[in-house]
Amino acid sequence: MPSDLDTAVPSVDPSSFETLGLSDLILSTLKKVGYSIPTPIQQEMIPHVLAGNDVVGQAQTGTGKTAAFALPLLSILQSNPKKIPQILVLAPTRELAIQVADSFKDYSVNMKGINVLPIFGGQDYSIQLKQLRRGAQIIVGTPGRVMDHIRKGSLDPKTIHSLVLDEADEMLRMGFLDDVEWILEQLPNRKQTALFSATMPANIRKIAHKYLSSPVEITIKSKVMTAHTVSQRCLITNGGFASKVDALAKVLETENYDGVLIFVRTKLQTVELAENLANLGYLTTALNGDIQQTQRLRTIEHLKARKIDILVATDVAARGLDVERISHVINFDIPFDTEAYVHRIGRTGRAGREGNAILFVNPRERSMLRSIERATKQKIQMMSLPTVGDINTKRIANFKTKISTAISGDTSFFEKLIQDYIQEEKADIHQVAAALAQLTQGKKPLLLVEEKPIRKAKSHENRRDQYSSRPQKSHRSPRNVQLPPDDGLERFRIEAGNSHGVKPSNIVGAIANEADISSKHIGRISIYDDYSTVDLPYGMPGEVLQVLQKARIGSRKMRIRRMAEPAAGTGIENRPSQHTKPRGNRRRAGSVPGKQASFSR
Repeated sequence: MPSDLDTAVPSVDPSSFETLGLSDLILSTLKKVGYSIPTPIQQEMIPHVLAGNDVVGQAQTGTGKTAAFALPLLSILQSNPKKIPQILVLAPTRELAIQVADSFKDYSVNMKGINVLPIFGGQDYSIQLKQLRRGAQIIVGTPGRVMDHIRKGSLDPKTIHSLVLDEADEMLRMGFLDDVEWILEQLPNRKQTALFSATMPANIRKIAHKYLSSPVEITIKSKVMTAHTVSQRCLITNGGFASKVDALAKVLETENYDGVLIFVRTKLQTVELAENLANLGYLTTALNGDIQQTQRLRTIEHLKARKIDILVATDVAARGLDVERISHVINFDIPFDTEAYVHRIGRTGRAGREGNAILFVNPRERSMLRSIERATKQKIQMMSLPTVGDINTKRIANFKTKISTAISGDTSFFEKLIQDYIQEEKADIHQVAAALAQLTQGKKPLLLVEEKPIRKAKSHENRRDQYSSRPQKSHRSPRNVQLPPDDGLERFRIEAGNSHGVKPSNIVGAIANEADISSKHIGRISIYDDYSTVDLPYGMPGEVLQVLQKARIGSRKMRIRRMAEPAAGTGIENRPSQHTKPRGNRRRAGSVPGKQASFSR
């Protein structure tokens, strides 16, 4: 890729935003929100964007790249009373589009008349059409929905002078490459393009060569490492969501924690898990991409003020979260990215403080556990699920601590009250103390009762191992065979295939937008004539599947279901064999009618 690092830009002081050339309004906003020192990507990128250069930034998520393009673009934004679109940002997912739009809104809070509009799939067109008619200078959208609005004439591409391709490699993985190129060709007055990507595959370099003019290339190397002040442990969990909630409750009962940050994969799970914990008596709330920025800030303040003790969050929602009292990070769902794991546990053990990280791992996810250990160059210690005896010991210790804390305060009034009672009733002081303890505890027993294990009869039915490497007999056509799902994934069937014009990007986009599942968590996709299969994280909550069942790919409902479940109304299992690699070369879906297209992620 051509590089132009000698392009004249102002010399900068890495310890200050003031020397980067940003406008006074932007600097006042940064000072208000507490931004003081630019990150490496911001320090390198901002002067080049301000100078009007095309740029290519290679940096991981979490390095501050959104501010690296948003701050300078806002600084050079032209004032126009018509509020016409001037800046277009393409993002691969709905969640990222909302996040980037929120960042633009936060940074432009001191700029009068600036409208920022996120447009994405899954939201009603009428809402977006109304907002587009109202006018916005900054559009942040997913490729598919941006294309739709350009074709409908509701988004005029001729007025856009600056384009940002955010997480370009993710858009490539999701099958949006053709869409991105189509959009690039619809921007005749584009003067500046910024491309950001965590990796730089050949297709991304090809786009940069074709559409960018002598781009400045900036690479920020990430260091995959974890703080030595963080104690890392791992708990092997079996079963689905309910079993993991039970295990989480036992862990919380026995850990000495201050504040806890729990990571799950989807927004729906943040709400469901937070509700489960609240029902158990914990002060907890959810933090996800649907929560408005004002509510997000209020939630964080409540955590700092000890009004809540536990946050259940997604990766995106927890970005930038730095609360000193977070003593524990619990990965309720294992991340499918080693760097995401590092970012997660980096929320504890900061500034030399001790922290704890606990990782829940399903037996099928052990390979990811090994990948994390290799990336972090640290062994994660195995821990055992707390027993009833462990929980009771902790409860007794906590009860005694409450007594000690109460004694350290002013108890003079109650001391006299109890002395009077003992003299009047001639009661034993120990019995009085026990009665008061019982009143304090209420009807809920202090200790759990040890349950005797129930011996289950062994099943004589041999269940076929879905992950066996031994080929199984199949009477189906050889084209209807697949490899088994990767560790941590299970296979689902979608009632749409080649005959309906379905492409992998349609499936990924529908799942990512409707269920808020990152494409990183979507595995192999195989497309057949009348249906398709997709591998999704093991133990998907029922609420997520209900959303996807109603979601549409084009004009067809997905009607997604696990492959192990019988087809509706048939009472039989309808799936291809999963133990033999499909014959022939992989093809793009729809290229040859009637042929399978298989895509591995």
